[in-house]
Amino acid sequence: MNFCLWITGPPGSGKSTIVKELERLLAEAHFKFVTLELDQIRKVLTPDPKYTDEEREIVYRSLVYMAELLMEQSNKNVIIDATGNRRRFRDLARQRIPGFAEAYVQCPLEVCRSREGARDAKAVEKELYQKAESGRLQGNLPGISVPYEEPFHPEVLVPSHRLTPHESAKKIMDYLMVEIVRSV
Repeated sequence: MNFCLWITGPPGSGKSTIVKELERLLAEAHFKFVTLELDQIRKVLTPDPKYTDEEREIVYRSLVYMAELLMEQSNKNVIIDATGNRRRFRDLARQRIPGFAEAYVQCPLEVCRSREGARDAKAVEKELYQKAESGRLQGNLPGISVPYEEPFHPEVLVPSHRLTPHESAKKIMDYLMVEIVRSV
């Protein structure tokens, strides 16, 4: 059974850090997988991002389509590393992709703000919360100027403010292993 796992949560919640640790665990277990990292994909789809609702609609629909194609054509598992601030984006993936699951990286806004301010600016833009609150951010930031809609029933809930990245990834891996065994 192949899976498509969307790691969702507000900016700064620890998604990408957890994904890196999960990739290590999956590789150790000899899983074939590909990670769709929205921060990298966005640079191609929207080189000068505006972070508007219209742009997000296009970007997230494209992301879901990429995941769907990878599942169908390459027979690989897919990890989506993306905020996906609207439930409808993640619901679209759930509707279109067999074996879809959602891991919600739950984290208080104050912790997200602190982590995001300290992140490596080479990977993504730095100090998004400060820029959004001061009006210097072009577009909208989930959790500040547009809502981040928490999943109603994620398959995995990861309180990243209480768990280390390794513990968080292990919790997700444990879920995947149970689901894989259950499907056999």
